Amino acid sequence: MVRRLLLDISPLAAHPDYRTLWIGQSIAQFGRQATALALPYQIYALTGSPLAIGGLAVATLAALLLLALPAGGLADAVDRRHLLIAAQLGQVVVSLCLAVLALQPDPPLLLLYLLAFSSAALVVVDRPARRASVPRLVAPQRLASALVLDSAQIQVAKVGGPALAGLLIASFGLPSVYMLEAVLFSCGLAAVTRLPSLLPVGHRSGVTLGSLVDGIRFVRRTDVVLSLFLIDFSAMSFGLPVALFPVIAADVFDGGPEVLGLLVAAPAVGAVVGTLASGWVGRVQWQGRGVVVAVVVWAAAIIAFGLTLGWLPLALIFLAISGAADVISTVFRGAILQLATPDAMRGRVSGIQILIFQGGPRLGDLEATTVAAIAGAQFSVLSGGVLCLVAAILVVARFPTLASFRPPNADAHATGPSLTSA
Repeated sequence: MVRRLLLDISPLAAHPDYRTLWIGQSIAQFGRQATALALPYQIYALTGSPLAIGGLAVATLAALLLLALPAGGLADAVDRRHLLIAAQLGQVVVSLCLAVLALQPDPPLLLLYLLAFSSAALVVVDRPARRASVPRLVAPQRLASALVLDSAQIQVAKVGGPALAGLLIASFGLPSVYMLEAVLFSCGLAAVTRLPSLLPVGHRSGVTLGSLVDGIRFVRRTDVVLSLFLIDFSAMSFGLPVALFPVIAADVFDGGPEVLGLLVAAPAVGAVVGTLASGWVGRVQWQGRGVVVAVVVWAAAIIAFGLTLGWLPLALIFLAISGAADVISTVFRGAILQLATPDAMRGRVSGIQILIFQGGPRLGDLEATTVAAIAGAQFSVLSGGVLCLVAAILVVARFPTLASFRPPNADAHATGPSLTSA
């Protein structure tokens, strides 16, 4: 019984190339998550302004808007291994540049924004190629387990990366964090160079406007995919107050980088627990309802976090609950997208997915920091959670196919729980 609830690691044992990719990415993720804490902390320490942190959101969002769709098309047109190598090498260079700037007493804010843009651009190039590569490295019957493992590596890094970054900042200063990032990304680079060629099957000779439009048209015409993107975009835009964590740590809890590290790590702790206990997810028949329930729980947890900002332990618990809800939603979303998207569209749909799923938090950062500058951090968190809940209700009402989605032949293979009866 317990084994059926635990994370399935069989893809790592059965597929050596996937194992190489997974291990390298797991190491590199620590560097990426450390940056997610170090850059906002550095900018807030330099300026004392929530709006200055919002500038990071603008830089990252610009990279997403400019590159997400072309990067998805590129992942369907060239050897994905080459894209992975280029992205990891670029991250090493960015980390070294950040380390040099961190040694300066008053580094130019514009250069920090430029490096944030560059880092985000490299992530945008990496993600579609990586996601489209996994089905090439894993047998079809193990693909769902591989998707959960990919989520697990991110969640573990979200716990360890910020916590380690906070300790390093407190003990040795910012340069030590960025130097460590360069080493971790170098490990990721070494891993992807060991992969075989990942040239797409039936690849096109290049990226054309028509091919990108085809991907957008597919999403618009497929209600399940469109509604999936909309509900998650709403959750990430309104209900993710990560950009406010430096403000909350300093001004609400009167803490330093250690408290900031706890705030950033708490959702990831919940996500790790949710991932480790995700074995039951594959047996849920109504996967669309799983997404809806998870988003509602996420919104409720964010609202509760906003109401408990006077007591750090309880606030951390609600952040952990939000993280668990998010990872369960991620697993259901990944399963639905794999079932609803043909292989020929995988890179382009992944590009659109990144634009929406990553662009949402960046817009959310901008919204949250702007509201916080006007009305305070607590009001920003509470209003964001309420808007997230309202948006989820509106999406479900507009697209009933999301809540009714189940895998093909679900009745024939139903051996586990149903979230609700039909």
